[in-house]
Amino acid sequence: MSTAQQNLKKTAFTLLFVVVLNVAGHFAFKRFDLTADKRYTLSKTSLNIVGEVKEPLYIDVFLEGDFPGEFKKLQTETQQLLEEFKAQNSNVIFQFVNPLEDEEERDKTMQSFLERGMLPVNVTVNDKGQQTQEVVFPWAVATYGDRSVKIPLLKNMMGASTAEKVVSSVQHLEYAFANAINTVSKEKQKKVIILNGNGELPDRYIANFITSVRENYFIAPFTLDSVPSNPTGTLKHIKKYDLAIIAKPTEAFSDAEKQVLDQFIINGGKTLWLVDQVQMDMDSLYNETGSNLAFPRDLGLNEMFFKYGIRIRPDLIFDLQNTPIALATGEQGSATQYTQYPWFYAPMVYPTSSHPIVSNLDGIKFDFASPIELLGNNIRKTVLLHSSTSASRLVGTPTEISLNMVTLRPEQKEFVGKGNYPVAVLLEGQFHSMYENRVLPFQDTTFKNSGKANKMIVVSDGDLIKNQLDKNGQPLELGYDKWTNNVYANKEFMMNCVNYLLDDNGLINIRSKEVDLPILDKQKVYDNYTYSQVITVAVPLVILALFGVVFTVLRKRKYSR
Repeated sequence: MSTAQQNLKKTAFTLLFVVVLNVAGHFAFKRFDLTADKRYTLSKTSLNIVGEVKEPLYIDVFLEGDFPGEFKKLQTETQQLLEEFKAQNSNVIFQFVNPLEDEEERDKTMQSFLERGMLPVNVTVNDKGQQTQEVVFPWAVATYGDRSVKIPLLKNMMGASTAEKVVSSVQHLEYAFANAINTVSKEKQKKVIILNGNGELPDRYIANFITSVRENYFIAPFTLDSVPSNPTGTLKHIKKYDLAIIAKPTEAFSDAEKQVLDQFIINGGKTLWLVDQVQMDMDSLYNETGSNLAFPRDLGLNEMFFKYGIRIRPDLIFDLQNTPIALATGEQGSATQYTQYPWFYAPMVYPTSSHPIVSNLDGIKFDFASPIELLGNNIRKTVLLHSSTSASRLVGTPTEISLNMVTLRPEQKEFVGKGNYPVAVLLEGQFHSMYENRVLPFQDTTFKNSGKANKMIVVSDGDLIKNQLDKNGQPLELGYDKWTNNVYANKEFMMNCVNYLLDDNGLINIRSKEVDLPILDKQKVYDNYTYSQVITVAVPLVILALFGVVFTVLRKRKYSR
């Protein structure tokens, strides 16, 4: 066989192999994730969610334009993740948009984004000593039919650099997009109630939380006022709901009300308790003396919580790791001057647990929190949040609290061997009724001593869910402190609690996914700038030139004979 025939045979075989491979690829689809952390491998939950999208789902990502390298990394990771979604379902259609491309419409566009709650990020770019300011909108919007939802791409992290925020945000991307797709593509099913009737927080102080919950679940108020006249009817009605949220009650629960809540839990109803065991809040300190008395608050819930396996102690946590308060310190012209001081009764809690509810969360702000004591029973208890270790201690009540405490300088020896007090606990298991083997406050033919496996979350601070109001009385974003301009992770924690308690498709578990995204050491690059240029630019060119010379010499020798 001649050389020409051999070449023809090889060419034909190659073409046949390519055709067969393409035909096989048409019927059998497979993508390979070669990253060590499998960051582009979608979870089973994400695959199920995106697989159920039956109509075109449009995703607009506002990460296009001239912005710093850190955001380029976020852009790349977002694009590659969306390509994975699209590879699984062609109904997922995405595009990257520069919202500020049109200079004439720049102000109008920014205003429209602000009205929708999509705040921009002002980024200072440092390049070899030169600084420039860039405006970035780290947001995306998913639209499915007539429903749409905004998707935050950059997480707020106090004190973190932009690069560190990007790393944390990349870990959050799959959850953010999967949750958004689930929100717009599925009809609401689960029903949430906000309990009223025992002095709970008014709606305006939990409005931002309610708005967020409403995106995924039905939510409505539910009052226990009808319990005295119709306890069985109230119990029958409350059993229709999936989750009850009890946000900072200030009035004691009657025995009949506790039986209603107890049987709601025994029958599978989830509960999220935010309880102040001590009567004290910041507003009560803003008086002529700047002080007030903190004393135990009896809500009548101690026996119920004891039966479930916990006890909220009537003490306050005094923590060196805390959030600041702003106090007026004088007048300058017509504007009051404010100075920030550390406030030891407002613990800043950084999650240390790997549980999906708190995984990858930033600091969470507490106010006048109490310690939760874990008791022995058959209920599994997971501490989600706790005060700082060796930097927090307990203050017994009653005690006087004064704003003058901002001048205190506690000594470290006061905290030796103390701290690590639980302030948020997840309870899971088969709960037993607090009225087991006891006389019932009212007769109930459907009463059960115990029920199927259930779960609840107890937080020892009612203000954790509370949003502030602006000067016009409108609710601000939960977690935003207008006095210090700090943003805390309260909202994200609260939403994770709701999602975990109601989640039946494993969506919350995506949050625990870890992505290893190394951060570039800019200082090291600057210190070795010339060396880096030589290695990354000059050396490859030299190698290419040498290869060309050697190849040319060998070719001349071969064909000169």
